[in-house]
Amino acid sequence: MSRIPSFNSKLSGVILSFAFSFVMAAEINKEAFVELQGRLVETTSKLKHVQAQIRSKEAEKKRAFLTLEELGSLPEGTNTYRTLGTRFVLEPKDELIKEQQTKAEESDSAIATLVGSKEYLERQMKEVESNFRELLQNSPELARQVMAMSVS
Repeated sequence: MSRIPSFNSKLSGVILSFAFSFVMAAEINKEAFVELQGRLVETTSKLKHVQAQIRSKEAEKKRAFLTLEELGSLPEGTNTYRTLGTRFVLEPKDELIKEQQTKAEESDSAIATLVGSKEYLERQMKEVESNFRELLQNSPELARQVMAMSVS
């Protein structure tokens, strides 16, 4: 009879140890989930910002090209003006053409840099999504909790 309590106490110790490990693993998984969620939000925000910058630079480039087309169609000797605040300043046509070409080139350069940033952020986004999938596959309890949160 004395052996049974000893066996039960050993079994209880193992069960307790397992339960503690399970609780710790669940807590670590929750922390990892919260960290991944933060990274996802941050990366999404950065990606949207970069996409907005790309659209802005593309619009700036388009404006420069349209202005160049209009300037190119003007005959030589035509008075051309550039805005300076609320005023218009007489400016040689060649100077305005150079200015618009520079704007277009700067926009192209900025767009190329921003596209690189966008691709990097998209790769980060895929990595975070992959980490989410892996975490939820390895922790069915966490997956159930997440599903319960999204249903309610």
